Amino acid sequence: MDPRLQLRVQRYGWDAAATHYENSWRGNLEGVQQHMLAMADLAPGQQVLETAAGTGLVTFPAARAIAPGGHVTATDLSGVMVTRGATQAAWHDLPNVSFERQNAEALTFPDASFDRALCALGLMYMPDPDAALAEMKRTLRPGGRAALAVWGERRNCGWAAIFPITDARVQSEVCPMFFGLGAPGALRAATEGAGFTGYGEARLSTTLHFASAADLLAAVIDGGPVAMAAKRFDPDTRSDVETEFLASVASHKTGEAYEIPGEFVIATATA
Repeated sequence: MDPRLQLRVQRYGWDAAATHYENSWRGNLEGVQQHMLAMADLAPGQQVLETAAGTGLVTFPAARAIAPGGHVTATDLSGVMVTRGATQAAWHDLPNVSFERQNAEALTFPDASFDRALCALGLMYMPDPDAALAEMKRTLRPGGRAALAVWGERRNCGWAAIFPITDARVQSEVCPMFFGLGAPGALRAATEGAGFTGYGEARLSTTLHFASAADLLAAVIDGGPVAMAAKRFDPDTRSDVETEFLASVASHKTGEAYEIPGEFVIATATA
């Protein structure tokens, strides 16, 4: 896909997913987000950049960790995500947070502006993750640290069938790139290619909990990477996709709930 078109697809896809993403994924992503924040080594007074911030699931605990005196500049390509994040920052009474709609591959901030750079589960969606990593390094002060999280290997993520199931109906072109950085050595190579040093990594296996089929479908279809494609389903196609996807995860069903394996790669590196 042309990179400019892919950026538009990602922007409008996450605009579409914004109303579902936080409620659908908050609990399942909390562990990996906390692990990433611990590896980031946040401290009061730091200036923090976050790319692909979404509605603030990482932003808000980061803001609390760097108070007093610190500030989180949270960016996202989706204007809807940015608006929701800014609204929730005010609701949480976090004046040390600002949200901006920016492309992570071409940030407008000056060189050496930040002490830390965070990106939780965002690099997989970017047309040029190498450019996004280079922008993180450019905007970090010497000795500053980046903390990153991506989904792991496709074979270790039990919900991955949603991509070919969707692509069989509506070409989304997310599937070929989504798990690439989760392959062994891939995130390290990309990070070091952007000029970072001191790479460290943790691979986290987890179980994703969904109380019902409805909750699972809302998360994976409406609140995830195929949300834009799903907007093009007619009712019959939507029903077929749901049926086929639920069949693909049937072995993970326990009563009415689903316990689906997942894997994440969490990394840090120094500018």
